[in-house]
Amino acid sequence: MSTHNELKERIGNNLLRVREGIANAAQRAGRTADSILLLGVTKYSSLDETRCLWELGCQDLAESRPQDLWDKAKQLSDNSVRWHFIGHLQRNKVRRTLPLISLLHSLDSQRLLEELAVEATRIERKLKVLIEVNISGDDAKTGLPPAQLESLAEQCLAAEHIELKGLMGMAGLGSSVDEARRCFAYLRDLRDSLQQRFPEAKLSELSMGMSGDYEAAIEAGSTMVRIGSALFE
Repeated sequence: MSTHNELKERIGNNLLRVREGIANAAQRAGRTADSILLLGVTKYSSLDETRCLWELGCQDLAESRPQDLWDKAKQLSDNSVRWHFIGHLQRNKVRRTLPLISLLHSLDSQRLLEELAVEATRIERKLKVLIEVNISGDDAKTGLPPAQLESLAEQCLAAEHIELKGLMGMAGLGSSVDEARRCFAYLRDLRDSLQQRFPEAKLSELSMGMSGDYEAAIEAGSTMVRIGSALFE
């Protein structure tokens, strides 16, 4: 079994490679690396691996299962972790999840929005959210159909304790790099159209790109990449 220091060295080397990939993709796109936020996705990592990643300077961590988020947030409660939730969130998990997260990436329905708004109002907190859009048309993927995006965005902007920051999306399962790039460009165009429709909103964020396609996502305009396996392999 690996010791903490061995884990930290391995994860540190992986983190360095990912940061280099981010920097290279940003340069190709005429952007700076510090304009892209790296989220460490800890879905399949142990608590010790998660702690190592945080110690190496990755303070924005992401979970896709509420129970795992609750457990890790409790264990790392003394650390300055900014938790992001990126998975499908059931309404009965909202009350316990909302106080722990800095950003919800996966708003995908009016019913969830209503529950979030009630809970954010109850605790008197402004909740930052991204609308998750199913940009690939893959039935296995969660997310809002693009045709419903404008309606849900309008409802978000009308909710007093909800702050819509942008969109989240994923390429289809088994997509080639070119296919992924087209999906990401589509999400960027959806965001740009939404910004024109609602000029009062500040839709600055695009959460897109994972371990296998984050460079293509950055080239298409991603501001947040969600990296798991590439950090812990």
